[in-house]
Amino acid sequence: MDFKLKVAQIFNQLEEDLTVDDALQMIEIPPNSDMGDFAVPCFRFAKKYKKAPAVIASDLISKIGDIEEFEKIENVGPYINFFVDKMHFAEKVLKEAFIQKEKYGSDNIGEGKGVIVEFSSPNIAKPFHIGHIRSTVIGHSIYKIHKYLGYDTVAINHLGDYGTQFGMLISAYKKWGNKEEIEANPIPELLKIYVRFNKEAETDESLRDEARYWFKELENGNQEAYDLWSWIREVSLKEFNRVYDMFGIKYDSFAGESFYSDKMPAVVEELKEKNLLKESGGAQIVELGEYGLTDSVIIKSDGSTLYATRDMAAAIYRKKTYDFYKNIYVVGSSQKLHFDQWRKILELMGYEWSKDCVHVMFGTVSLEDGALSTRSGRVVFLEDVLKKAVEKTREIIDARNPNLENKDEVAKQVGIGAVIFQELFNTRIKDYMFSWEKTLSFEGETGPYVQYTYARTCSILKKSYIEIDENIDFKVLSDKPAFNVIKKLDAFKAAVLSAHDRYEPYFITRYIVGLAQEYNRFYHECPILVDDENVKKSRLLLTKTVNMVLKTGLGLLGVDTPEQM
Repeated sequence: MDFKLKVAQIFNQLEEDLTVDDALQMIEIPPNSDMGDFAVPCFRFAKKYKKAPAVIASDLISKIGDIEEFEKIENVGPYINFFVDKMHFAEKVLKEAFIQKEKYGSDNIGEGKGVIVEFSSPNIAKPFHIGHIRSTVIGHSIYKIHKYLGYDTVAINHLGDYGTQFGMLISAYKKWGNKEEIEANPIPELLKIYVRFNKEAETDESLRDEARYWFKELENGNQEAYDLWSWIREVSLKEFNRVYDMFGIKYDSFAGESFYSDKMPAVVEELKEKNLLKESGGAQIVELGEYGLTDSVIIKSDGSTLYATRDMAAAIYRKKTYDFYKNIYVVGSSQKLHFDQWRKILELMGYEWSKDCVHVMFGTVSLEDGALSTRSGRVVFLEDVLKKAVEKTREIIDARNPNLENKDEVAKQVGIGAVIFQELFNTRIKDYMFSWEKTLSFEGETGPYVQYTYARTCSILKKSYIEIDENIDFKVLSDKPAFNVIKKLDAFKAAVLSAHDRYEPYFITRYIVGLAQEYNRFYHECPILVDDENVKKSRLLLTKTVNMVLKTGLGLLGVDTPEQM
């Protein structure tokens, strides 16, 4: 029984010109359960009946009569409020969850559809810093949500392993690099010579010419340039993978910008054939002014390529290789113009699927004393943040539960989970300031709070020593604390679908905090391991369902679930 659908069907029968879908759109969830579980406003019928909405609501109530699935139906002013039968509702939700288990809240909307999620994508030889956390954890969650909903999902790390900065690095290495020092401590040592190069280039313009020369040599296949670039890429990726392992992230492809270097000439040739390229000051551009966009440079005056060329080549390759339904890019909002430009160019080239390339934007991260800057060396390493979170968690465990088994593993799960959870707790588009204090706070609406609730359910289930099944007395779960938990459980699928539809993991983050809060209220008001077997079995089934949904929800965020804390 879908109670919301039942309400829609009632109105579909009352009003012939109202479809079930239209009725579903009308239904609201009252802010207070004392006002009902579902409410239907009657304003839209005022023109038809030429009566006040409150009068219409009263008239419709008399036509509806008694409905078995609802305890009562009443009108308050212009609203008709439906109060579901709590026993029916509990049975519907908990039986469905028991049968579906870890797939409860899932759907088959992705069946037969391929989705690519490109996320993280740091620049080789540069610090994997706190600014990268957003793309990394938002993208990982979006990937997991799509996989959960049945999509054939591919995770791609589009490494920034090409471009003028590699001319800078090659030039800097040839001047000041030490191979042994770099291999011992790759990113900090590469950052050191990169920062030095940029500092000296401020007063010596010839250094920038030298950097451009070496990047052009790299594009032309110069063996020395290629060998240096390949080595820098290899040692950097080894460093990055250490952080990905801490997050539990696995990629299907690390095909970065360089992978498409041999695929760009075909794109440029196609642009020429379709008369889209224009010459401007020695550069080759596509004019986009009539579409409200600035013109896009495809080839610079020195003959080298830009991001736009590479991203078009990548999109075309991905369509041919994966035949994607959606090609999702989790990239900061500062790149909006860039994405708008190259997608418009693909559209002008005749690729209808360009509309399926989705830019999922997010706000920026800044430090309390100003903006992040790789060139000046002002960064907070992401690995340091994660390590510090784990250390802080270990200190808390030692103080509160010194005899806990697997303390190091739990500290890692909780510490890193806290960082991920905090990152995904707000809408992705919001800018925010990184704060050690806030990141490492475990109080209130945090990941550790939800993980602790999950561990509590594990402990209760472990102590119960009885077989849990769906053959219970659902009347036991008709009291308000239990019913509020069950209503929250019923909303899980809607939270997952909202996160999917809007590419917003925070719908799940906020949802599981709410579920943990409702369960903890239930736990304190309704003893579970009581002598009455009837009551105990019923409350254990509810506990088991909460346990399962918290694990699934945290998993969709990329957060682990320790069974003891």
